[in-house]
Amino acid sequence: MANRTKRRPPPARAARRGPERRNSLLWLAFLIPLLVAVGIVVVGSLGGEPGADAEGTPAPDFALPMTTGGLVTLDEILSGGDSALLYFSMGVGCDGCFAQIPEAAAGLSTRGVNLVPVMVDPAARVQAEAERFGITSPILIDEDRSVSKAYDMLGVYGHTDRPSHSFALVHSDGTVGWVKHYSTMFVPLEQLLADIGMA
Repeated sequence: MANRTKRRPPPARAARRGPERRNSLLWLAFLIPLLVAVGIVVVGSLGGEPGADAEGTPAPDFALPMTTGGLVTLDEILSGGDSALLYFSMGVGCDGCFAQIPEAAAGLSTRGVNLVPVMVDPAARVQAEAERFGITSPILIDEDRSVSKAYDMLGVYGHTDRPSHSFALVHSDGTVGWVKHYSTMFVPLEQLLADIGMA
């Protein structure tokens, strides 16, 4: 009986293994971060909006400096009888965050809601950016992030040390009525009003 030996694959097929393996590794390198990101979003959506458990409870009070000078408290903001939409944003470096202010402020004011932007950057830097966008209304400065923490606005969408693009509606009676975080850095007014329930 003739000796049988294992046949080696043809050289062409063996040569193809290297590129095929590299292609597989490239796909894995692409898919793994994508799956992790999807998992974060899914887990976040199952757990609800961070800070949403505060809805119906008294809003944390604060006294923050403004870009226009002086301090303002939550009680003073609500003293006119209107609600306040606290807008916690990434701030300096995010053009969409600043562009959001004039558009949202105009649409909300006709509905008895004052937009109150809060940023964690130094006041001088925030003021310089505000002037670039023609914003003359005050922006509150939360450099130590204590107010952002109190409203559970940190650590959303991977931003550990600053808010993402987040809102908390505080009714005129001082209770939190609505909390929402967005992954985009600009929310069209129509969408914002619809999400709040004011469309």
